[in-house]
Order: sequence, then structure tokens, then C-alpha cells
Amino acid sequence: MEAQPSTVKVIDQFQVAPPPGSVSTTIVPLTFFDIVWFVLCPVQRIFFYEFPHPTLHFTQNVLPHLKESLSQTLRHFFPVAGNLTCPPPPHVPYILFNEGDAAAVQVVVTESDADFNHLLVGKHARDVKTLKSLVPKLPLIRPSSSNTTHVAPVMSIQFTVFANSGISVGVTSNHLAADGRSINHFMKFWASIHKSPLQGDQGLIPSSSLSLPYCSKDIIQDPNGFSSIIWKDIQSHGHSGLSGDVPDHDELVQITLTLKRAEIDELKHCVKTTQSKSNELDHDQQIHISSFAVTCAFTWVNLMKLHEKINGSSDDDVVYHFLAQVDCRERLLSEIPATYFGNCLTTILVPAKRRDLMGESGIVFAAKAIGRKINELGKLRVLEGFDNSRSKVNHAFQRSIVVTVASSPKFQVYNTDFGWGRPRKFDLVHIDAYRCFSISESRDDDGGLDIGIVVERDRMDIFNAIFEQRQLNTY
Repeated sequence: MEAQPSTVKVIDQFQVAPPPGSVSTTIVPLTFFDIVWFVLCPVQRIFFYEFPHPTLHFTQNVLPHLKESLSQTLRHFFPVAGNLTCPPPPHVPYILFNEGDAAAVQVVVTESDADFNHLLVGKHARDVKTLKSLVPKLPLIRPSSSNTTHVAPVMSIQFTVFANSGISVGVTSNHLAADGRSINHFMKFWASIHKSPLQGDQGLIPSSSLSLPYCSKDIIQDPNGFSSIIWKDIQSHGHSGLSGDVPDHDELVQITLTLKRAEIDELKHCVKTTQSKSNELDHDQQIHISSFAVTCAFTWVNLMKLHEKINGSSDDDVVYHFLAQVDCRERLLSEIPATYFGNCLTTILVPAKRRDLMGESGIVFAAKAIGRKINELGKLRVLEGFDNSRSKVNHAFQRSIVVTVASSPKFQVYNTDFGWGRPRKFDLVHIDAYRCFSISESRDDDGGLDIGIVVERDRMDIFNAIFEQRQLNTY
């Protein structure tokens, strides 16, 4: 634990926009994939980099280039420099980019006296309040109930210098604008441009052949009118149990657990062995159990054990739920480019009776249930019931215990290199807003996965006792 609370001092604030005249005034409509995220809290990411230089070196020699490279990046990823605009009902919100109307990304530069090396060590408890001081705030807007049009920025960025030790890049974005795949595309593109040398009048050229984003929303078809249905539901019922501003919790800590590749392979083997011995239907034998599925199963089961240890056990017939977002870009009948910028996710909601989840083979059961749900998302079924998915999720949160997962190992966050080397650490820090954990690839264990979890400081002994059972191979 940190001996003293850390402080963060603001040393600069400014806005960064695309180069003048590079982007015309554009209205970016929101699709039904976007609108479902309207009431959710902003997504907060932190990338930590080693930087053994004083603060003055950063502000004088590095910051100007970061500004320029960000501006050049926003030329292509202009929606994140726009303003989320919520007009009076019944109109649906949209993003407006207008060069003369504060179309820019808010940037703040700070200096922290926190122990940089402490923040990099994920296996012990790191103060959530300290982590949250490294990401900027972003205002939320609610559905308008009057003739007033509400406006809010889409993204803000915070650079924090740990003098002579490191830098963190904190990014807060409204999920309405883009999903994790899109934002990570933006981050890698920006990092690549920043890593590149100036090329005279041509400006900054990416050092790698990163693809440009596909920002047109016309490719997302909505023949069933999902956008209107979902927006009317949001206006009628307001926000769900998932939403709200991210509070500051002095007594919360964040931990990063690593499931090594060997442990993940062992979990997969347990699932495969159980399948071959069971009398389940033949189609169940064809379920592809991924590293993602077994890691989610491991975390779901252990988080429910933690919940029951703290709150007491439930009846065996009580149903628990696991919720995840699945990328639809390759699952829709229409061709959606891999570089599509926006949201293109559908929800899987996995139910499980307590007796199955908390049983001797609970992780195996959970992995198969998650894998089965993912496998069901064929091209003909991916949007089945999409308009009702929000009400089903809300109902589950009201009547059950729901565990959710954020991010994905497919994002390859550790490839985000600004020229300071690979990130030393990546954290998703909004996950304490609801019962949620994050998953990313492990930096140092090829094929391993990092699990980010937030827990109360005074529950650490219980947490450790439960999650360390994996050392005993009790799957």
C-alpha cells in the first residue's frame, strides 16, 4: 500500500483540433449500436510508459509533438473531436463536428507525486482514487425533456508526468462514439504518427501501415427501426442500474491478476475432458472454448464466491448472470469493414443456476455456457431480439447478480508505442462503476491474460483466499 496519499497538480490545459480546414462540418448520426450506450458511464483507460526525464523535458520537448500528432490523428478520427448533441424530443442524438464550434479534444497536463513503480505492480492493491486522478472527467448528458439542446464533448485526454520515472496517458471517452476496438485503433494510429519523424510540409506520416478508420454510418442498416425503438425506451425509462457518474471510492483498490498460458490451457483441457465424458447433445461437442471464455468463467465463478462469502449464500435455484459484449463486424450479413469506427457490439447474457455455478465443476459449466452463447451468434441470429436486449439486461440487473466484462485481449493494448517503448502497464479504471472486471493480453506472458478487478480494501483477505485457489487446480 502507498504510505501517503498522492497528489496531482495541473500544469497546463488546452484543446486539440484537427488541422484547420482539414475536416468539413459533419453530422455523424448514431446507429442503434451506439444509442444503447447513451446512459452508460464514460470509459477510462490508462497507458503507463517509462520516461526517466524531468517534467520540464516533457513539456518543452515532448508535449509539442504530442499535440501535433494528435491533431493529425483527429483529421481522420474526427468524431472524437466532435460534440455529442442531444436535441429536444423526439429527435435522436448525434455527434456534430463543426470547426467553429469548439470541435476539439480537451487535454490536461498534470504532474503526480505518486510512486510510479507502485502503480505498475498490479498483483498488489493499488488505490482506485489514485488511478482515477490520472484520467480526465467527461460530463454526461441526459435525454432532454424540454426544448433545450444539450451538448457535451466526446473525448478528453490527460498526460501525467511522474518526474524522472514515467508518463501516463489517460483517455476518457463516451461509449456512444466508439467501442473498444475503435478507440484502440485511434490510440495505435496516434502513437504511430507520434513515433514518426516530421516530414516537412507533409506533416507527420505514420511509421507503420495502419489503416484509416471507416467513419461513415451508412453501412449500418436499420430496417427494423431499432434506433427509434431504443431511444424511445431510454426517454421513457431513463438510465438503468448500469449507468451514472463514476464515484470516488476511498476504500476501493484495483488488482491485476494474470492467468498464465499454462493455466488457461489447463482450464481448456478440463472443459474438453468434461465434454468428452458427458452425455450432452452432439452439438455441444462442437463448442469452441476460447481463452476468453475460460478466463471469464474463472473470474465469474470466483467473483460469485466472493459475493457469497461477504453476503451469504443464496438458494440453489437462484439464477446468476454473466454479461459480455461481442463484436459484430464479422457477424453481420452486410460487409462491415474491420476499421469501422463506432460501436458494433451485441450483448450476450448468460444465465446459470447457483447450484451449477458454485458446484464442483462450476468453472467448466460456466465456460461451456459462455462458449455456447457466443457460438449461437451466427450471421442470421446476431441481431435477433436486439431491440429487447436492453430491457432484458435491465431486468437481470434488477432481479439478479450480474457480472460483466470489459475490454478484450484482441485489442493488443501493449502494441500502443509512442516511441517510449511498449506500455509498462495498462488499466481500465471505470470498472468500479458496476460489478465488472476487465480483460487484456498479458504484457509478459505470451498467451496469458490479465484480469483487472476492483474490491473493497477491507475484503482483500477474502479476495486472496478465493482467487488463489487456482494454484490448487480446483477448477
